[in-house]
Amino acid sequence: LGVRVGGRIRSYHEHNEAQRARELVAAAADGATVLVVSDAGMPGVSDPGYRIVRAAIDAGVRVTVLPGPSAVLTALAVSGLASDRFCFEGFPPRRAGERSRWLAALRDEARTIVLFEAPHRTAETLAAMADVFGPDRAAAVCRELTKTHEEVRRGGLAELAAWAEHGVRGEVTIVVAGAPRRTAALGAAVAEVVERAAAGERLKDVVAEVAPVAGVGRRELYEAALVARRG
Repeated sequence: LGVRVGGRIRSYHEHNEAQRARELVAAAADGATVLVVSDAGMPGVSDPGYRIVRAAIDAGVRVTVLPGPSAVLTALAVSGLASDRFCFEGFPPRRAGERSRWLAALRDEARTIVLFEAPHRTAETLAAMADVFGPDRAAAVCRELTKTHEEVRRGGLAELAAWAEHGVRGEVTIVVAGAPRRTAALGAAVAEVVERAAAGERLKDVVAEVAPVAGVGRRELYEAALVARRG
């Protein structure tokens, strides 16, 4: 393209992020233009970037952004899974026990889940998700997005885990469908809330106590209880 790059290039990574952020913000405060560029992905999304943005804001230095390739949104768009509501969870813990507890906390997440994983841990993470979320929970493994060897595999978690056992290479993003609506649990929770409220307990207090035990949202339970009481 005939583009000539001027200025100086400085390394900026997790090991020098705090010190380098101070230097770069000071340079920007003196009138320099500072660009934070990632060689893959998006600064600030599982890449360094948050600290320098926070430091610049605190110093009164103007910050703007030119969106680059973000594997989170790219994978979500190509996965074929619901994209109206989603959450990004970064990288799962490496240790099996910690990963299982981490996944258990996401078991009932209703939003589509997006996460990153290293290629050599992809198979075991998919297998762990199949154990916790269920083997048929829909998911997509997106590999090398926007690159020459881009590949997207869609299917149930157990099916994808079996595929990944043969080896996965490159940058990996996993998208998992949200948990199905727990109608039975909600119905039982509503019945308990209505009964206890009728006995004299404050509705909001009962909802706050019952919702986390039943694994349903407080607002959802409260509104359903109100409807049940009126009916």
